[in-house]
Amino acid sequence: MFRALWRAPLDDYLDALEAILPAADWKTAFVVALSAILSWWIYVPLHELAHAFGCLAGGGTVTRLEIDPIYGAALLQEVFPFVAVGSEYAGQLTGFDTGGSDVTYLATDFAPFLMTIFVGVPMLKRVPEVLSPRRAAMLLGAAVPVAFAPAISLPGDYYEMGSIVVSRILHGFASVPIERWRGDDIILLAHQLASADGTIVDALGVGLGFCLGMLLAALTYSAGRLVSTALHAGPDNLPE
Repeated sequence: MFRALWRAPLDDYLDALEAILPAADWKTAFVVALSAILSWWIYVPLHELAHAFGCLAGGGTVTRLEIDPIYGAALLQEVFPFVAVGSEYAGQLTGFDTGGSDVTYLATDFAPFLMTIFVGVPMLKRVPEVLSPRRAAMLLGAAVPVAFAPAISLPGDYYEMGSIVVSRILHGFASVPIERWRGDDIILLAHQLASADGTIVDALGVGLGFCLGMLLAALTYSAGRLVSTALHAGPDNLPE
């Protein structure tokens, strides 16, 4: 079961790739690349806004959402006053308050990946059904950034989700601050802990957080497959 869980994204990608092989030339490759770039350009600001909306929906507050100018931050700032132009990353929610609620914190992190479940994975699963290889190539490129967002976010949002759960559980056993292992950049966090004389307990906490994040990412993708199956079945073909 666990092996199938980890193989699912690769299997789906290979099935989609096979659908465009009849038109495998430079034009097809260009269509895939262009579609993926456009999809990524649209997805990034939506992803970051979803973080903010997840926090607000969970009862938290948002004061600053940084987005790189290339993703239309200036335009978004006209609509959402908490958007700031410029970021060290593509985008980052830097000003938010969960009110001390881990549930709100998890909702903030997870909200963008609803697009993976309800849009990205169903799109990827649809590619082999498209008769035109060119259209299949366009759909494949558009689906990849959204469908594989959990994998891209393993060292970021998914580590943070895992660390929230792990730190809450281990906080009662280890005399460390609850925020010590939490963060949306595991590489930066590991460097900071190492510079601050991190201990074996820190290594354990960060490692467990990352492992749990990997499991959550795989389960997110699997949820997308379930949604895809339900959409494909349709109301008339669902089992009684």
